Amino acid sequence: MNFFKNFLASFLGSISALIFIISLGFFLVAGIASVATFDKNILQGEIASNSILNLDLDKDVYDNIPITQEFEEILGISPEIIKFIDLINAIELAGDNKDIKGINLKSQSPKMGWSQALTVRKSLQKFKDKGKFIYSYGDFFSQKGYYLTSVSDSIFLNPMGNVELRGLGAEVLYYKQLQEKYGFKMEVIRHGKYKSAVEPYLDDKMSDANRNQIKSLLNSIWDGIANQIKLSRKISSENFNKIVDNLDASFPETALRNNIVDGIVSKSEYKSKLKKISGIKLDEKLNNVSYLQIKNTYNYKKGTRNQIAIVYAQGPIIYGEGNESNIGQELFSKTIRRIKNNKRIKAVVLRIDSPGGVALSSEIIWDELIELKKKKPIVVSMGNVAASGGYYLSTVADKVFANDFTITGSIGVFAMVPNIAEFSKRIGINAEQVETNKNSIFYTPFEKPTQQFRSNVKKNIENIYEIFKKRVSDGRNISMNEVEALAQGRVWSGEQAFKNGLVNKEGDIKDAINAAAELADLGNDFNITSYPKIEPEINDILLLMTPFNSSMSKFLKLSNLDPIIQSINNKEKKPIIFTSQPFNLDIR
Repeated sequence: MNFFKNFLASFLGSISALIFIISLGFFLVAGIASVATFDKNILQGEIASNSILNLDLDKDVYDNIPITQEFEEILGISPEIIKFIDLINAIELAGDNKDIKGINLKSQSPKMGWSQALTVRKSLQKFKDKGKFIYSYGDFFSQKGYYLTSVSDSIFLNPMGNVELRGLGAEVLYYKQLQEKYGFKMEVIRHGKYKSAVEPYLDDKMSDANRNQIKSLLNSIWDGIANQIKLSRKISSENFNKIVDNLDASFPETALRNNIVDGIVSKSEYKSKLKKISGIKLDEKLNNVSYLQIKNTYNYKKGTRNQIAIVYAQGPIIYGEGNESNIGQELFSKTIRRIKNNKRIKAVVLRIDSPGGVALSSEIIWDELIELKKKKPIVVSMGNVAASGGYYLSTVADKVFANDFTITGSIGVFAMVPNIAEFSKRIGINAEQVETNKNSIFYTPFEKPTQQFRSNVKKNIENIYEIFKKRVSDGRNISMNEVEALAQGRVWSGEQAFKNGLVNKEGDIKDAINAAAELADLGNDFNITSYPKIEPEINDILLLMTPFNSSMSKFLKLSNLDPIIQSINNKEKKPIIFTSQPFNLDIR
């Protein structure tokens, strides 16, 4: 018996020691990374003349990066992730550095949203406007990759490469027949003509309303993409449409003939062209500058106590704690109160990249933001998506910025609960209920929802919908009738939202920061600080060791199953009411 006690004690001790070592290692890595970042602040003076910035856009780009990211990179279990605002700053700093003559741009298949891509392209254009060059080379170019690359002075393609130019498309899956076949269905109660998040569970084909809104959205974004490419490449509208419709960019020779690219060359030949444009002899090495070198030359203003806080509202809105990937009312309420009581923070930029989610959480966060606004100006910067609950949060702002490719609006409400009555019968499960009153159980997934259940939930939905519209009416200073015409769950591009009054200004995150500084009368006398500030827990570190966890997280993120998962895991056994984007729109 003593042997087993000693063995167990030894085993537990070893596990504890391992956890301690891993934790210590993480914080040491974080410390080393901080020192390294500090040291790199002197690199601006070390950049050689006639240097070229190597800018690789084929990285994951996020508005806010998880705090465990540096640890993941050290372990080799995660690729490099670029923080969006750091990328924009790096391009701006490179443009101001007299020793950097141009950019060697890699943009084959960028992993950023269309709204982010628009902002990056504008930053690259500003770089060019300072008299500097941009050269690009690709083994191939995805459509988004080519959109970014098209800003270049010269574009070169691998002899076996291709360019993807085919217009925008979106695909929506429908599950009505699947539900009927297996007896597992989602019971849906909704309000709003365009509230199509739930449409795939109600029908087996796309409604005219949904088709029209998707078509309108795609046309708005594609017009912006096409116009910028045509302008940069000096291609007429007639020729461009022919190139796209006939897929002429798919072949190197026709891409060259149609001025989609400027040359078909090997990588070594391309390097020679870079040397020539940089004024470097062919037998000399290129003076390459990495993104990290430029990123870390950003100057922190010493001597100023003024701060503008960027609050990153990233991911679906859930009921609960929240983190860098989910917006939970608990974490965000604490964060907002912390900012409100911080005398150094003079203004707030709320950066929203969210399709929405739980209506109650949106309202709780909105209420905290209203209290914050009484003390400090709030400016919203919309990212790739600021829809439904994401748009709900924006209604509190003094000013709202979005760019043309942002997806926003979706002012609508729905509820969804699982129903496995048919499925349970088929496998021999019979659920019996005992109640003290008529609606004691109210809802169970083993029975078809009653009419009274549906009526009760519908009333709640309509009440929330009216509150949502009132928030929009007050926040954007438009009438309730005008809001109703723009609402019913319909989504809009940023360009459309600006025209119809849902957005105040066309602009990116830097424009929002400048507007916040102006509202707080700060001039240029401020530094930037980011929120929410999340300390890593040992569970977060240990979960990094599990490849399955990482893969599952990515799957759930891509599949947009949050409303379904939350409905199934709902311990309260009552419907969760959502203000969520009407569909997981993957624009391709």
